[in-house]
Amino acid sequence: MAVHPIEKRYGRQVVRQIFDEEYRLQKILDVEAALARAQAAVGDIPEAAADKIEEKANTKYVRIGRVKEFEEEINHDVMAVVKALTEQCGNAGRYVHLGATSNDITDTALALQIKKFLEFLFKDLRKLRKTLIELAEKNKHLICVGRTHGQHSVPTTYGLKFAIWAAEVQRHIDRVKECQKRILVGQMTGAVGTQAALGKNAIRIQKYVMKDLGLNSVLVSNQVIQRDRHAEFLFNLALIAETLNKIGTEIRNLQRTEIAEVSEAFERKQVGSSTMPHKRNPIYSERICGLSRVIKADAIVALENIPLWHERDLTNSSCERMIIPEACILTDYILNLSIDLFRNLVFDYKNIEDNLHLSQGRIMAESVMILLTKKGMGRQEAHELLRECSMKSSQNGVPLRDVLIKNSKIVKYVTADELDSALNPEKYVGTAVKQVDLVLQHLGYIHKM
Repeated sequence: MAVHPIEKRYGRQVVRQIFDEEYRLQKILDVEAALARAQAAVGDIPEAAADKIEEKANTKYVRIGRVKEFEEEINHDVMAVVKALTEQCGNAGRYVHLGATSNDITDTALALQIKKFLEFLFKDLRKLRKTLIELAEKNKHLICVGRTHGQHSVPTTYGLKFAIWAAEVQRHIDRVKECQKRILVGQMTGAVGTQAALGKNAIRIQKYVMKDLGLNSVLVSNQVIQRDRHAEFLFNLALIAETLNKIGTEIRNLQRTEIAEVSEAFERKQVGSSTMPHKRNPIYSERICGLSRVIKADAIVALENIPLWHERDLTNSSCERMIIPEACILTDYILNLSIDLFRNLVFDYKNIEDNLHLSQGRIMAESVMILLTKKGMGRQEAHELLRECSMKSSQNGVPLRDVLIKNSKIVKYVTADELDSALNPEKYVGTAVKQVDLVLQHLGYIHKM
């Protein structure tokens, strides 16, 4: 029976399996095999022994059940793997794990797991970026009311919203790429990091092992790879999660009954509430926002793992068995939820238009203020005048135009036609459309304006 929801409810199986027992065991065996090959290459062990270890370093031979039998007996997970592999290797077993310490194997194996996970993470981020870019292009002329402090402000476009999010996703891609060289590292340094047990060829052995496995070598380490690397990686995941939290929060707000401009798709037989038949809740956005909190919390734990005692302790080990798989699996999951959400996003164009005019033209007060300054009125005077007229429009429940056209100070500077033009939201979105095109160009989706 599943205990943690990611076992059945949250997460994709293809990503979950990167962190399951079978895959982790195979990565540990891969590191043991690479160590044997490197030691044979420098002449420290016979080539035939390395070949045998490589052959048997596979979960076809080293079974999880057998490893667990050893672990129950000796209460040491890595040594249990070593014993299970050794018994499969005959005389070559004497060279298994020679000169290594547990974290040489497990930290390097973890880097291999993360390396595999990054294939999915980059794919997810690129899919989300593409989906947002397509929405930005499609809706770059779709004018809507902008909101600051939860209040109507001035017009903007939905295209600009999506372009801003797409550019943010690109920054996450850039950050993770930069982080790769620091997290995809392995070590072969032995107890406390001196490499004493690995002998005179230790530095060469480490380089051979990491080249073999497609990882970078640590520059220097003690008995464990330093945890600032893992904290940085989890904080990159937390940053991604918080972007999705931000986007999910915006969709939830825009789906509110009082706004209702966009909404999540609702399947034909989907149920919104167990008691209220009419409900259409933003469940995917809410799930994204909720799970983002877990990913963020995992990053905080990763920070706590940085200060270990002396050359190492075990305080990072237990929590990392949870926080790293959890953060990876949930980040992939909410990224894919976000992709599906945006690919099926529903627009209510009537409500978008109605909300644009809900304030009876008051969102265009700045536009009129700018017009008056161009016509010769001082900026501060124009600001105060439009503030007074806007308050009057709101208090009396009349369109802003009706107040403005009766104001002698305003009609002294502008004609009715000029005023109507300044009050037209379509003429006051500035460079919003051009900015979308610039984002598309920057991200490589169009080659010229």
